[in-house]
Formats: sequence, C-alpha cells, structure tokens
Amino acid sequence: MAEISAKIVKELRDKTGAGMMDCKKALKESQGDINKATEWLRQKGITSAEKKSGRVAAEGIVGSYIHTGGRVGVLVEVNCETDFVARREEFQELVKNIAMQVAACPNVEYVKVEDIPAEITEKEKEIEMGRDDLGKKPDNIKEKIVQGRIEKRLKELSLMDQPYIRDQSISVDELVKQTVAQLGENIQVRRFTRYILGEGIEKEESNFADEVAAQMGGN
Repeated sequence: MAEISAKIVKELRDKTGAGMMDCKKALKESQGDINKATEWLRQKGITSAEKKSGRVAAEGIVGSYIHTGGRVGVLVEVNCETDFVARREEFQELVKNIAMQVAACPNVEYVKVEDIPAEITEKEKEIEMGRDDLGKKPDNIKEKIVQGRIEKRLKELSLMDQPYIRDQSISVDELVKQTVAQLGENIQVRRFTRYILGEGIEKEESNFADEVAAQMGGN
C-alpha cells in the first residue's frame, strides 16, 4: 500500500488523541482506512489511555518477581491514580507480569526510550559511525543508516518497547494501555531494579587441571 501521509496521521491523532506512532501503526494495520484505524486504536485501549496519560498517578504498588531457583529477582514500581485501583486484581496482575518481563529481558535497562541519557545515545552513535560496513557510503546515507540502527538499539534497552512475553503481538506499552482502558485510570511504570545472583562479585577461579593432579598425587 501507499505510504501513510502525515496529513492522515494528524487527522487520526486529532480525532482520537492517540500518539503519533500509535496512529501510524493503526493506519498501516487498517490499510489507511481512518475509521478502521480508529476502531483498531479503541480495541487496543490506546485512545482512552492517551486521554488519561496526563493525570497524576501517585498511588500504586511495588511488585516483585523471583525466578525459579532464586538466581534472578526483580522489584518494579507501577503507579496508578487511586488506592482502590492499586488493590484491584487486574492491576496487581499487570505489575506481576511487568516484573516477569524485566526478569526475562536482561538487556533492558530503562523504562522508556525517553529515559535513556543523551551520553548513551551519543556513545551508540560513535560505535555505529565507526563500523566498517559504512566506510564508503555517502555521509547522508550513512547518517540515515546510523539513525535507524540507533533507534533500534535504544528500543532494545527500553522496557516499554519490548514484545510482551505472553503475547508477542503486543508490546509492554500496549499491555499497559489495555489495562488503562480496562481500569479507567492513568497507569505508569515508574522504575525497576533487577538483581542477578553473584553479579559484581569476583569469583575465585580454581585451576581444574591442578585440582585433578593434586587428587591423583594423593592416591
């Protein structure tokens, strides 16, 4: 199909209040049909989520997940607007699933792309600009390739951009928006911490060959 124009994206955005990227995705999924795209956004819970995203979310819970064997643990804070919703089973299930998602994605370091420090972005750009496969390409082409690679890399670091582990057809961001539509409150993933057993500890390395030799010598 023809590329989605900025005009129709703006029209859908004005009509639904959804974000630009969500509108573009909805139009692509709907072959450019604005009515079908509106319905697609409603089914995903995105329109109502966008309208609530500016409201203060100061309640919520800190949830946890300990992986089998106790080698990985996660704490995550998810906020909502009221204590009533924080006690709802659906909200607590969302928090649990997000904690499990963090445990399953060891490369994820930030909640959103917007949270990634500028110095990290610049470092990634330096790395990509120095790659051998870009050496002979014109600067304008090189910039486009590098920008695409950086955007991909930053999304790999972002929790909200990850495919949801229990349903790969949606992202974690879409999962949260669906819960917003279900519970009727603004919900925000605020922060998380991941603990990996033994991380940062210098483990004493023994020489297996020497151990075997010593055992043989003692027999």
